[in-house]
Amino acid sequence: MSAEMDALTVVNQLRDLAADPLNRRAIVEDQGCLPGLILFLDHPNPQVVYSALLAVRYLAECRANREKMKGELGMMLSLQNVMQKSTSPGETKLLASEIYEILQSAGKEEAEQAEAAAASCRRKAQFFLGSTNKRAKTVVLHIDGLDDSTRRSLCEEALLKIRGVISFTFQMAVKRCVVRIRSDLKAEALGTAINSTKVMKAQQVVKTEDGGEVIMPFQEDSEVLVEENQDIPDYLPEEESPSQDPDKAVTRVGSITEGMGWLNTAANFLTRSFYW
Repeated sequence: MSAEMDALTVVNQLRDLAADPLNRRAIVEDQGCLPGLILFLDHPNPQVVYSALLAVRYLAECRANREKMKGELGMMLSLQNVMQKSTSPGETKLLASEIYEILQSAGKEEAEQAEAAAASCRRKAQFFLGSTNKRAKTVVLHIDGLDDSTRRSLCEEALLKIRGVISFTFQMAVKRCVVRIRSDLKAEALGTAINSTKVMKAQQVVKTEDGGEVIMPFQEDSEVLVEENQDIPDYLPEEESPSQDPDKAVTRVGSITEGMGWLNTAANFLTRSFYW
């Protein structure tokens, strides 16, 4: 079998593997296959070039591959050469041009998606924590005595008993607890509940107009009636967790497991045929 026929066989196999979405990440991550495809773009046989372009086009359909493909040595230059070569068939030039545009815009697309994701997060944060939600408010507590996991558990139990507490998050390093509560629940109720543990004392952290913070103690002589939850569900014990038996775990079966051995063979062929 001639070297040219070997090249066509290899590139056709790579093209067929790249056609399966399950294989695309593995092919690009392989140390030999992507550089080999780039070398095939300069092959004298038009069939080899076109088949290599098809494989590259399949790989570029995976967005996660595009940045690496764009940065691979010789990729963009080889695509330009195919587009500008006078002997390249029209379909080959069009395919090379399409791939070039996809890879060229890879960085811009990721930047736009990141900005859109950040904007979405900001909008969600404003919806849940902003002033637009009139039925809930956030109270920040500074808790003296919040020193370890035992004290944290006591604090959790005290807060969970209060009807109107929606959620809470601990910042153990600074002894704080951020509590989300119903708008009709007084912050003093939180202080009363935590102070009832006898080992911790809560104070409220209030923002000032200039962006600073002031720690305000709750009035000790003020008695606030705390409405307790009577129907708190128990936590599910770990031994009753509905997690699956690891011996029965399901693994995805696809052509990637069948193709990995062939990828190694292809990489060996490329290593023997080219010197890089």
